[in-house]
Amino acid sequence: MTETAANDRPKKSREPAIRVMMMPRDTNALGTIFGGIILSHIDQAGAVEAHRHARNRLVTVAMREVEFHEPVFVGDLVSFYADTLRLGSSSITVKVVVEAERRTSGGQQVMVTQAEVVYVQVDQDNRPLPLTHNKTKATP
Repeated sequence: MTETAANDRPKKSREPAIRVMMMPRDTNALGTIFGGIILSHIDQAGAVEAHRHARNRLVTVAMREVEFHEPVFVGDLVSFYADTLRLGSSSITVKVVVEAERRTSGGQQVMVTQAEVVYVQVDQDNRPLPLTHNKTKATP
């Protein structure tokens, strides 16, 4: 688990789980990036982190309180930072912080949103599978 600064932004030395350049195909009717696109990337970034603790299939069971603070524009380079918050018997809770680098305004960084995402490890029949069933856990 990684420490975060007081303002909930990951330490600058931390690499994002994923980075995505926003394209025109990602826009909504207002010309900004559709919130659902950002939510999809939050889920993917959280899964990258969660898979460090689980070797089997994971399913997303909850995404807690996503509030957008800044819009995202075409051309922004968006970074999704993910850190494990909790490990349960079969669940993993990951915090994802989203920042956008404004490519058109000198690289200004803005905090877009953050979310807690809960994943559950499941077997082939989609039944919860305890994390202790993992023979080899990834190094956090």
